[in-house]
Amino acid sequence: MRTSTIELRGPYSLEEVALMGFGHRDERSFDGVMRLAFCLDTDLEQQVGVEVRQSAQVLELVVHGRDDALPDVDAVTRQVARIVSADQDGAAYAEVCAGDPVLARVHAVAPGFRPSNFHSPYEASIWSVLSARRQRRQAIALRRRLSEQHGATFELAGQLVHALPTPAVFAGLDHIEGLQDAAIPRLHGLAEAAAAGRLDLDRLTALTPEEAMVELQRLPGIGPFYSALVVVRACGLTDVLSAQEPHSRRSVQTLYGLDHEPDETELAAIAEAWRPFRTWATVALRAVGPRLSSSTAA
Repeated sequence: MRTSTIELRGPYSLEEVALMGFGHRDERSFDGVMRLAFCLDTDLEQQVGVEVRQSAQVLELVVHGRDDALPDVDAVTRQVARIVSADQDGAAYAEVCAGDPVLARVHAVAPGFRPSNFHSPYEASIWSVLSARRQRRQAIALRRRLSEQHGATFELAGQLVHALPTPAVFAGLDHIEGLQDAAIPRLHGLAEAAAAGRLDLDRLTALTPEEAMVELQRLPGIGPFYSALVVVRACGLTDVLSAQEPHSRRSVQTLYGLDHEPDETELAAIAEAWRPFRTWATVALRAVGPRLSSSTAA
């Protein structure tokens, strides 16, 4: 085990991040530790487990390697910071929220909320295949079973947490229980793309978001919706406005009192006030916005 820390800027709540409910994460309680197990950005064949705790304005990390291997703690720390949105200035985000009446109300309900992100573009791409045409709870169960059977297992603060299989492992699987065989070639294609560096974080973020989405759509099983998911929710970008997600548009309709679901042009006009945190604002409206009606009713 090795340790590391992340200094926080602005309001932050690890509990809010851990309980957000996103992708395969579906925690319903928080005991003070956010447990993460993932393939390392800088070497997708290396898996790590991390215990994350918050102490005031610092996140404290305990990093576990596999088979006594010592992971690159700096790389792990950077990746965790991106996963839990601790790599950006929350004080600047609070200022943006204060300038928009609706966002100001949302931020007041949960000032420490920040988006929880996918572990990596690789893992988001695999999730795209596992969750396609499947209810989220079913996709969560499928990913858990797949990770238990073929991934690395870490004991993190008294609980077993399983990392997604590496690209090399996926490349060797010819059948996955609960997944149609037609999807296996897509996973093989994504494993090959990951091994070739086509899902490399630095490569994708060096492109514009639009360019990265086009690039990702060349991969098997990745259409417009999932390409946006990978770019917006795995690369740690704070200022991308995706028009692919209908739940977000409906949240804007409800919270901004519109009599219709906004189209792409209307959404872009409203979101101008959210720059340079359009991603964070969109996620907060969807994840925290429903609490406004609950607090009003109370």
